[in-house]
Amino acid sequence: MPEYRRILLGGAVVETVRDGDELIAGDGRRVRIDDAAHLPPVVPSKIIAVHLNHRSRVEEFQIKLPATPTYFHKPTSSLNAHRGDVVRPEGCKWLNYEGEVAIVIGRTCRNVSPAEAGQYIAGYTVANDFGLHDFRDTDAGSMLRVKGSDTLCPLGPGLVTGWDFHGKYLRTYVNGSLVQDGSTDEMTWDMRYLVADIARTITLSPGDVLLSGTPAHSRPVQPGDLVEVEVEGLGRLANRVVTGTAAIRADVGAQPTESEEVLSTALGGDWEFRGIRPPRRA
Repeated sequence: MPEYRRILLGGAVVETVRDGDELIAGDGRRVRIDDAAHLPPVVPSKIIAVHLNHRSRVEEFQIKLPATPTYFHKPTSSLNAHRGDVVRPEGCKWLNYEGEVAIVIGRTCRNVSPAEAGQYIAGYTVANDFGLHDFRDTDAGSMLRVKGSDTLCPLGPGLVTGWDFHGKYLRTYVNGSLVQDGSTDEMTWDMRYLVADIARTITLSPGDVLLSGTPAHSRPVQPGDLVEVEVEGLGRLANRVVTGTAAIRADVGAQPTESEEVLSTALGGDWEFRGIRPPRRA
């Protein structure tokens, strides 16, 4: 399956094709993957994410899915790349990973059936739909700051074409330890359904990204943690969590909170522990 990566090479943005452990630019230059400065593999005009899709995640929260998917938007300013730093703002505590498969649109798509939608998909990449749950009390409806803050949408390492999304594992690791272990087969709505659903009313353009949902066991991570998402056939996306150097401004807008809603969501829907949780590290 061909894999395409965008990197910085000689000070310029360059499209490359993977060849084993090397990336080849159109002019023949080669760079080792381990030495490459990666960029997000695509430049979307919009990033749309489904709220819940994996059965294990639904069961973890002890809820029922609606009859059809619901979505939220991540602004393009949240984009990040393979090996990019994910910033947890100073004063925030509840930054969660969510390993996912990202669908990349290949040509303008509007009002298509699920059976036709595959013709509009360019390929797939790995995503980590990070969530800053400190803002859940105010942004639960839009998820704007929760999911859309800067650096919270790493994509990569590359765009893979010709990938069959059926029966593929999806795993997340924190500092080398396995923390999420899911499969694309536990998705309630598959990739083509999601594309067709959104495209009923929203025109999807080449490069646009749809995030297809995460399995169970999304949990908070801390500055210094290395978070890696691996999807069978798509590669392994790695990002380090760091602390932002500037605190959330206190002279405007909602402030980070630590309510039971924030804690229970960040800790995987452990509603039964409301008010009796042991202290956790910052």
